[in-house]
Amino acid sequence: MDILKLAGLFFVTALAEIVGCYLPWLVLKQGKSAWLLLPAALSLALFAWLLTLHPAAAGRTYAAYGGAYICVALLWLRFVDGVALSRFDVAGAALALVGMAVIALQPAQ
Repeated sequence: MDILKLAGLFFVTALAEIVGCYLPWLVLKQGKSAWLLLPAALSLALFAWLLTLHPAAAGRTYAAYGGAYICVALLWLRFVDGVALSRFDVAGAALALVGMAVIALQPAQ
């Protein structure tokens, strides 16, 4: 799998997980409609399915996925929650992406 497809898959997987967790948060913390739990469940099912599409062993996929999750969570913070990112947020995301790349792009054994 080429690097752009792999990165895209990691980021779509992270988005599915975040949406699946954010919608119940809206229900429980902000009193939104319980109907949001249906798309939340679908999003988490999509997340689980997307994890199966990753080419590496499950543990390695989860380890590398963490870097993408951090970046998507910070993008969510910025664009959905409207919170400005600090230079530490950006530096941490860059470090997480480097870690993700080291794990995901290692030579086949």
